[in-house]
Amino acid sequence: MPIADANGQKLYYEVHGDGEPLLCIHGLACDTLAWIPQVQAFAAAHRTVVFDNRDAGQSSMADGPYEIADMARDALALAHALELDSFHLLGVSMGGAIAQEVALQAPERVRTLTLAVTFAAGGAYAARLSRVWGTRVRQISREQHVDELMLLNHSEDFYGNPDMVEFLRTAILNNPHPQSPDAFCRQLDASSRHVAKDRLASIRAPTHVIGAECDILVPIWKSREIAELIPGAKLTVLDGAPHGASLERAEEFNSAVLGFIREAARAAAA
Repeated sequence: MPIADANGQKLYYEVHGDGEPLLCIHGLACDTLAWIPQVQAFAAAHRTVVFDNRDAGQSSMADGPYEIADMARDALALAHALELDSFHLLGVSMGGAIAQEVALQAPERVRTLTLAVTFAAGGAYAARLSRVWGTRVRQISREQHVDELMLLNHSEDFYGNPDMVEFLRTAILNNPHPQSPDAFCRQLDASSRHVAKDRLASIRAPTHVIGAECDILVPIWKSREIAELIPGAKLTVLDGAPHGASLERAEEFNSAVLGFIREAARAAAA
């Protein structure tokens, strides 16, 4: 089983395909299984690295609080262990917050930056959400927690297909490495404390911000805000898409990610 010692953590990772490296960082409660809709498409063009963040999947569990910046150091240490001097970087949701910190901590290593359904800062609202949601997660069953996560991530159209809903729900509940309530709450707390708004103007990597029009977890205005804060950033809005666009609208999402990387390569060559 591929495990890397990274920044004091043990991170489970997978490498798929060949080509220029693409480092992918997923969000709250997600492990490498959440990248299944992307891996085949990404690996056809890139050496694609996916991994479990600390407190998720087969990576090590934390014994106390930490920050998004610590998780960025985890990702950079994994890249170092895999001898990735530079790489294309994709972050989704909480992973997008981590990717912002990676780009700020090690700008020379990021070839392109793609930030999907993510946010530039938490604040008082996020802190209250973390307390309320964290308390609730510790009180309800795993089945109820999964049901709530699915409702926050998916669209009304998705729920119009009961077979698909049941398939996804069963797959999540059968994950052999479920996230504990305490681990979920530590990731949620770290996300609530993320603040990069005042530093994003220093990012110089070609940047693509992907927002989802009907995202109820991280509303579209947060994607617009990031695109305005990073000089020259491109904004793509997936019409009618929910927060879980990388799964529900995988073909469009994958095309947007890979298309931008190709555009940036052509621009650099020109």
